[in-house]
Amino acid sequence: MKSMDHTNLPAERDWEKMPRFDIIEHTADIGIIAYGAELKEAFANAAYAMFSLIADLESVREEVRRQIEADAEDRESLLISWLNEFLYILDVERLIFRRFEIIELSETSLRAEAYGEPLDESRHGLKSGVKAATYHMLKIEKDSKGYSVQVIFDA
Repeated sequence: MKSMDHTNLPAERDWEKMPRFDIIEHTADIGIIAYGAELKEAFANAAYAMFSLIADLESVREEVRRQIEADAEDRESLLISWLNEFLYILDVERLIFRRFEIIELSETSLRAEAYGEPLDESRHGLKSGVKAATYHMLKIEKDSKGYSVQVIFDA
């Protein structure tokens, strides 16, 4: 497992200084574990992690704001729906995002805003193709320090 976005972590995990996500190597696929003090933050960090697998997010500007809504039967399905909605937008509209603000989140729906720009393959340093978020090894967990969400992507 590769850790990303660390900033001088203390021995004891402090959610304000924790990494946003970790990368999971999984056979031909790739996955992430995203963290957040609140579930909203973990969902937002999962989207950020997914896009970081696709491109260099430091080069993505926040020129476009898109409202995103997702509905599903349960939290796990909602996470998959949320991430796959972004992959659909990337594929069809060629938009890439780097910042995510979840405005409302319930067990079965969410409303959010995402910030990014049209994909520019020469500037965005494309890495790997992510085809879909899958249910394989999907987890949403809560402990005394916050939430973690684990997703494996079909690459």
